[in-house]
Amino acid sequence: MKKNFILALLVILVAVASCSFTNKSFDNDDKDKFLLELISYVLERGHYEPKDINDNFSSNVFDDFIDIVDPTKRYFLQSDIREFEKYRFMIDDEIRNTDITFFNTVYQRLMVRMDEAKEIYKEVLSQSFDYTVDETIEIDYDKQEFASSKKELKERWRKQLKYNTLNVFDNKIDNIISDSNEEESSLDSKPVLSFNDIPSAVDKVATEEEAREITKNTLDEFFDFVEDLERKDWFVQYLNTIVEEFDPHTFYFAPEEKEKFDIGMSGKFEGIGARLQKKPEGAKIVEIISGGPVWRDQSLEVGDQILKVGQKDEEPIDIVGMRLDDAIKLIKGPKGTIVELTVRKVDGTIETVSITRDVVELEESYAKSATIDAGDQKYGLIDLPKFYVDFEDYTERNAATDVAKELERLKEAGTEGIILDLRDNGGGSLKTVVEMAGLFIKDGPIVQVRSSGQRKEVHEDKDERVQWDGPLVILVNELSASASEILAAAMQDYKRAVIIGSKQTFGKGTVQNVIPLDNIVRGNEHGDLGAIKLTTQKFYRINGGSTQLEGVKSDIVVPDRYSYIDLGERDQQNPLGWDKITPADYKVWDGYIDLDDAVKNSKERMAKNEQIKLIEENAKWLKEQQDENLISLKYDDYVSKEQEAKKRSERFKSLKDYDSRLSFGSLQYETELFTQDSVLREKRDRWHKNLARDIYVEEAVNVLKDLHKNNIKKEENKLASVKG
Repeated sequence: MKKNFILALLVILVAVASCSFTNKSFDNDDKDKFLLELISYVLERGHYEPKDINDNFSSNVFDDFIDIVDPTKRYFLQSDIREFEKYRFMIDDEIRNTDITFFNTVYQRLMVRMDEAKEIYKEVLSQSFDYTVDETIEIDYDKQEFASSKKELKERWRKQLKYNTLNVFDNKIDNIISDSNEEESSLDSKPVLSFNDIPSAVDKVATEEEAREITKNTLDEFFDFVEDLERKDWFVQYLNTIVEEFDPHTFYFAPEEKEKFDIGMSGKFEGIGARLQKKPEGAKIVEIISGGPVWRDQSLEVGDQILKVGQKDEEPIDIVGMRLDDAIKLIKGPKGTIVELTVRKVDGTIETVSITRDVVELEESYAKSATIDAGDQKYGLIDLPKFYVDFEDYTERNAATDVAKELERLKEAGTEGIILDLRDNGGGSLKTVVEMAGLFIKDGPIVQVRSSGQRKEVHEDKDERVQWDGPLVILVNELSASASEILAAAMQDYKRAVIIGSKQTFGKGTVQNVIPLDNIVRGNEHGDLGAIKLTTQKFYRINGGSTQLEGVKSDIVVPDRYSYIDLGERDQQNPLGWDKITPADYKVWDGYIDLDDAVKNSKERMAKNEQIKLIEENAKWLKEQQDENLISLKYDDYVSKEQEAKKRSERFKSLKDYDSRLSFGSLQYETELFTQDSVLREKRDRWHKNLARDIYVEEAVNVLKDLHKNNIKKEENKLASVKG
């Protein structure tokens, strides 16, 4: 199964679970078989569009599971696949009979092949590579067959490792030569050196050896991670191969993954407030989260390594060599409890530090705002990374109430228009998006939702309070999904906002419920069963259309680096189809004057803008690079190609140097926080600098100016006063 990494960044639209299931007894003593039976039952009874589990379904699961565990075809042999083939049309029967023979067979063979692979890469990397040989590697693995023999498999590993090492070797050579030259030369004047022309001052043998060592260390870390995986982790992959045949957003969460999902949705957890990385000698602190216990205590710093973890008055547990997830379980804990950490400090000293755990908020998960000074006008921008919510306590903190607060603060700062940035926002809570949409209109329907075979439900804003009735622009891109699309679509249908961004948004028009499996089973003896995120509904625009596959079409289309890359719902496996329903009863917003003129003016500006043309050219070039799958392993050809690519990329460096000449600042409440939190100040300064280089934000400001002018033009249609 192709795993688009982008999907990992999408936080799926989640509604309150409303599925009902009949009382069925599940009494399998084997937990794996128990889970298979339970999950298949939930899929059959609860999914919006259940699939027939037949031979065709079985064949798809077969191909997708093999692809998940060996996507680069560097473990299994053709003989293995031939052996597995007898299960191709048996998996549907296995599911019905709670049989996991196919999984066991593949898993056991994979473990053997991975052990063999460890020996292969160590042997290959123990010998130098010859970079004068004319040979290539195909990195589109879908085009490859599995190796016919161990000899062919080893050769495949050799080429892959040579490719990885060649990149490191070339960078090292380039750095050595650059360091030896006092004057920097441009790419145009820099000669393309052949392997034989590399200066004698460069020790090619030693440099190549260093490059191989770096590659080996990378593989060592990878296989160290793989060794930490337990059989249950691989079985979860198998379960999700079955589950995702129904649609790309139905997913099984093992207990640990459910916890991570909840943290992602709420933006907070209870612990010490440090991000950790596994190292052979312990768990290394790689980031300290602002405002958390470690940040406040100041007894630990980035680079410190945790060796032992003890609970108050208990013998500490050695975590050296322990799975990182297991170590984190020991370190995290309820608010107010104390954890004792034995730490090797950056200076080599060892000491024990006591940290009182607390609620840690991930600041980057939450809405943030900035003021924009544009000559004699002031505008506001709100960046919303996701539609977050705390499932345990909705009133505690959620995206809708936070955006409402930011709007109030921006109003107090005297802003005349608002930009809501939903770029890269993968969605979140249905409840929060309905409430947020209500901040910008008096009342009315926001989104329509329909369950399979049921009448539609219309989710409305019933609060007549308007938080902001001034000019509004919404920024989107190809990664704006789910709840982002609901908000953008509603504001577009009401003609309440101008949508600026990609040709279309992601195109996810489905609703998921997160259902704890423990809630379905009575008398469960297998411990925490995790949860299933299940597609139970589709949502529709108030005009009756669907965002499924088609997304939201921007009023003003602006190219970006994703323009020619397959990212959307339509590019995923097994998406549900597009359809439409009857429109809801709504009236368009009557506050704007000449919105169409503002859009027309923007399109004219975009057509003449040289920066936009360069972005378009860059997007096409990135697509070309992505499609370049045949790579030379001969040094001369490789560096020649790399030099050519670097020369072309030089043309696009100016994109990062763009200056809109807009000035961005923080609101007063944030500037007061800066006195206590220098890290937050640095983050905001960096954000403001990036905004000043953002042509999409600049154009959003131009549109706000036009909307403002248009509103003033016609006195009889001036906007109403903003309600408090």
